[in-house]
Amino acid sequence: MRIGELAKSVGVSVETVRYYQREGLLDTPERPYGQNRHYTVEHLNRLKFIKRAQALGFSLAEVGSLLSLSASDCSEVEKVASRKLLLVREKLADLSRIESVLVEAVAGCKERRSYEGCPIIESLIDEKA
Repeated sequence: MRIGELAKSVGVSVETVRYYQREGLLDTPERPYGQNRHYTVEHLNRLKFIKRAQALGFSLAEVGSLLSLSASDCSEVEKVASRKLLLVREKLADLSRIESVLVEAVAGCKERRSYEGCPIIESLIDEKA
């Protein structure tokens, strides 16, 4: 398949495929003289792997690390995934704190009197908040 077909089948742009090639995440097939490059099922599977890993929150650098490990390096893959899981849990805790603050701020808006200012704006201006 050609690069456009490869990109479309995974839902990315041709430029994204080329970027992954420049970053060393995806091999660039040889171009026979006077012909287009031909991408194989291996290219397709690798591109799908990259997109799935990104969907799980892995950065391209982390994806590169995962790609450099073989399926037999399960303990190393587990270490990478465990670090990512820890970061995800930290982000979830941060998001939970943000949610609590926003719930309180929105409730303050509903309780305000018409002559009072906006409690959300005031809380963002107030250094104590």
